[in-house]
Amino acid sequence: MIQTLENDRVKLSLLGLDNYAHLTAIAKEKDLIYYSPSVISTPEQLKSYVETAIAGFNNNTTLPFIIYDKEQQVYAGSTRFGLIDHNNKVLHIGWTWLGKAFQGTGLNKNAKFLMLQYAFETLQFEKVEFRIDERNTKSRKAVEKIGGTLEGILRKNTIMQDGFRRSTCCYGILKEEWSTIKSTLFKDLM
Repeated sequence: MIQTLENDRVKLSLLGLDNYAHLTAIAKEKDLIYYSPSVISTPEQLKSYVETAIAGFNNNTTLPFIIYDKEQQVYAGSTRFGLIDHNNKVLHIGWTWLGKAFQGTGLNKNAKFLMLQYAFETLQFEKVEFRIDERNTKSRKAVEKIGGTLEGILRKNTIMQDGFRRSTCCYGILKEEWSTIKSTLFKDLM
């Protein structure tokens, strides 16, 4: 698998122990990953989060990225391919978090475009899925804006750090939908 995806706006490089420290200040932002069962707000928690991502990479089930904003020339956050099912040609895009200064700037759309393009056109996967906390309307709207279809809701399937049992919205994009999505929703990036 490729370890770098890049366009004029964003560079996604393999996240690892050699570069994750660039994200330490961003990871401390209040409620940055409020809707995630993970915790990254201390350097130790962030390192553990990255070690988990690396373990998945070594098992060929994740491909974690550090996000670099080429416009502002600074690291902005993280995202990854996860739950990679090579046999069924399905993977998830998620574990995405951007510092508040980068949210709503188009950076995430550029990153998702590169990831979707790689998943469908290079890896030739059949489906990309997104799993989002039912309460996270901002992320749900973002996935809908890039063509994700709500397929269902897994009720109370994930325990959060505070003990709350969240329900998870499952979105998907199929390979046969990609060319239309690419030429309409991402036409400004081509």
